[in-house]
Amino acid sequence: MTLNRRRFLTISAGFGLAGIGIGIGIGADAGMARARASGAGLYIWRGVAMGAGATIALDHPDAPALCAAAAAEIDRLENIFSLYRADSALSTLNREGEATAPAPELLDCLSLAGLVHRHSGGRFDPTVQPLWALYAQSYSAGRAPTGDALRQTLGRVGWDRVSFAAGRITLAPGTALTLNGIAQGYVADRVAELLRARGLRDVLIDTGEIRALGHAPDGDWPVTLASGRRADLRDRALASSAPNGTCFDAAGRVGHILDPRDGRPASARWGLVSVSAPGAALADALSTAGCLMPDRASLSQMVAAFDGARIEALLGA
Repeated sequence: MTLNRRRFLTISAGFGLAGIGIGIGIGADAGMARARASGAGLYIWRGVAMGAGATIALDHPDAPALCAAAAAEIDRLENIFSLYRADSALSTLNREGEATAPAPELLDCLSLAGLVHRHSGGRFDPTVQPLWALYAQSYSAGRAPTGDALRQTLGRVGWDRVSFAAGRITLAPGTALTLNGIAQGYVADRVAELLRARGLRDVLIDTGEIRALGHAPDGDWPVTLASGRRADLRDRALASSAPNGTCFDAAGRVGHILDPRDGRPASARWGLVSVSAPGAALADALSTAGCLMPDRASLSQMVAAFDGARIEALLGA
């Protein structure tokens, strides 16, 4: 499988804080490499969140301790959302088909996923995990999924196969969830809330999707997209999705964003969809769903259904 993390196409070689002379790249070191930006007074934490490089930029005398708390929160949330940790809440739910007294964060994501599912005409659907597994297994063996396998797997996909309330989540037999189209943004939101609760007002958080609190030392947080457009953020979030940001095949033609209606990868209609919103989880879900929308009008209608959300960049393939 060709794995070019979605964020690689999201913000070119990373987002450039040009106004304060800082480049925070996607190749964030694993662990917690830290560096002070020359002349900017910003403390830069680099680590990993949900399998992607993560960065936090802030200016505070207790920055190391604050970033350590943020790293602990990221780890806690990975124990809920990760599909790579066998004992995470999501992995356990997929394996057992139900969860009693589920984590409130898991319920939050499912509630938001349901809203985006409705306004995207069913295109955003976390139950595509069985399809994702089918494509991954097939292409690891050097071939595309057969028509029969695709039809059988589609029978295990559908948002109506998920039932959830405060005390219980239930999946229909054979159904499994992936929250990869929303959880990176959700993690950024939760880190932002943690730091806000500790008195910070000006922070930039990048967990694969970006959440800005307040402003940079000399104005809004400037983010440069792969399209070349600059988006200035203040108390706002930004997410981007590229259908071929991760590909199943070695040639890089079979993208990872799958349509739950027919099981096929997103068409070549869009090369990049960037959406900003008040929260990163919402921006994340909308940009993912946007890759499956057939035209700009339907994409705009979906985004307009959510207060404060807007399209920042839209590139054809």
